[in-house]
Amino acid sequence: MREFSTPLTIDLPTTGNLTDDVVRNAEEAADAVVFSRPAAHTVGVWEDVTAEEFLTEVSAVAKGLIAAGIEPGDRVGLFSKTRYEWTLLDYAIWFAGAVTVPIYETSSAEQVAWILQDSGARAVMAEGAEHVARIHSSRGVLPDLNHVWSFADNGVEVLKRLGDDVADDELEKRRTSATPADVATLIYTSGTTGQPKGCQLTHGNFMFELGVAVHELDRLFLAEGRSTLLFLPLAHVFARIIQVGCVKSRTRLGHSPDIKNLLDDLAGFKPTFILAVPRVFEKVYNTASQKAAADGRGKIFDKATDVAIAYSQGLEKGKVPLAIRLQHAVFAKLVYSKLLAALGGECAYAVSGGAPLGERLGHFYRGIGLTVLEGYGLTETTAALTANLPGAIKIGTVGRPLPGTSVRVADDGELLFKGGQVFTGYWHNPQATAEAMTEHGWFHTGDLGEVDDEGFVRITGRKKEILVTAGGKNVAPAVLEDRLRAHPLVDQCIVVGDGQPFIAALVTLDPESLPAWAEARGKRVDLASLVHDDDLLAEIQVAVDEANKAVSKAEAIRKFRVLPDQWTEEGGQLTPSLKLKRGVVMRELRDEVDALYS
Repeated sequence: MREFSTPLTIDLPTTGNLTDDVVRNAEEAADAVVFSRPAAHTVGVWEDVTAEEFLTEVSAVAKGLIAAGIEPGDRVGLFSKTRYEWTLLDYAIWFAGAVTVPIYETSSAEQVAWILQDSGARAVMAEGAEHVARIHSSRGVLPDLNHVWSFADNGVEVLKRLGDDVADDELEKRRTSATPADVATLIYTSGTTGQPKGCQLTHGNFMFELGVAVHELDRLFLAEGRSTLLFLPLAHVFARIIQVGCVKSRTRLGHSPDIKNLLDDLAGFKPTFILAVPRVFEKVYNTASQKAAADGRGKIFDKATDVAIAYSQGLEKGKVPLAIRLQHAVFAKLVYSKLLAALGGECAYAVSGGAPLGERLGHFYRGIGLTVLEGYGLTETTAALTANLPGAIKIGTVGRPLPGTSVRVADDGELLFKGGQVFTGYWHNPQATAEAMTEHGWFHTGDLGEVDDEGFVRITGRKKEILVTAGGKNVAPAVLEDRLRAHPLVDQCIVVGDGQPFIAALVTLDPESLPAWAEARGKRVDLASLVHDDDLLAEIQVAVDEANKAVSKAEAIRKFRVLPDQWTEEGGQLTPSLKLKRGVVMRELRDEVDALYS
């Protein structure tokens, strides 16, 4: 049984809670800009919020929550897009001594009802009328819910006015009531199977995670002029931990609630680092590749890609060949600079999590000048357990355990972890909690992986998603799926073959890349006919062949079928963090899977 531990490098607080960061910022650097938010009536203009102004606003909203009857330990829902007010409410809830329950703004009425009912939420702040309607449709099963406010209906101002008569000393008593052992938030898992479970994350979990992460990621959180723009859902622990890290380190934070405006927001905000899931990095690359091909510069872009990857691989080996350096200098002006300009022109680092990025894209981005720091963690572990750090990167891995964290590879290949960021358990679900932990306190991740001699962790698949062919071969589908999705024409895919004589795949097409590909070849953009088009099938075969290079012949995809449909979060096939709901897809497409073997 392989095990690796990284010693703790800092002293962790034994008292206090997450609100202390806001108070300390205002005391030590009142005029420091800690947020920039979009101006109310002027597109492209950002208004700064100082540490003192944020403390004042958080305190006013927290007083409103207290006046509304929110008691210490009460749960308060946050059902909204990623926006400045989300962060404002999050800290106001903590100032009032309460517990934040985030809900993805795309959640269905049924999902919203489950989370509010299971958590026993006393109040909820929603995005707008549509979100309020989803809540009201289930009010009959929400006896504990006393208040529903919305940002669109001036919910923030309503709370500020409501709290006018709450004294400062009462607020301070509430603010300081929570300790590191108290629950700060209940984050409900995305639920690839079954009902979501509420993960209890304490103030101490966050304090441990950010205490070590901010220290280790000093080039992100402690650099001069540091800033980041959040566009991932704050309901997800990945974005949430960056939010808390920014507040702790006084890193200027912005929010981009609409993906349609992201490029304009990036250009105006100019972040020094960003965070995203691998699908975002895949989309950026694929879009650039297709645009270059449409403009007749496809061969140049392909060559620039090869040079970027070779340059990064040279950096890893400690020596970049002269010819590659010369070509790299040329492409830096012709190609790479334009890609970096799309991120605002100041971005040097990106943080990736949620799924494996893949070595090719990792090398590509580092080669163009954007170092992607890939990490690994779960909702139950307050985000990161491991991370590649600016001074310790091994592309293709998810890095070493963070300081104070231990990893163990069980006999069946499952990764187990210990550390101060591991949650205290599932809300009102002791059976699930017991199943997640060993008797000695190790957390079962459900993921399969390896740990090398230097402590770098590599994820190889999901324990529950292992396919066993009729010939008894164990196959991890994630390896093949990640490689398939890297092709510009592939949007989503699922690898199948459990109990079957060979491995196969179902593939959906990328709606953004497909039109340019079809037009360049004089074909109509008609999904129904293109899924049978010989040229398109040949392109997908190239992607399959590339994916098969990562596995043995017995594990390789021998047959595939292209589908005319899209798999989306709205359709129920993807989670809000864009993970495939394998069980849902397999149920819906049982006939398509059977056809692969008929």
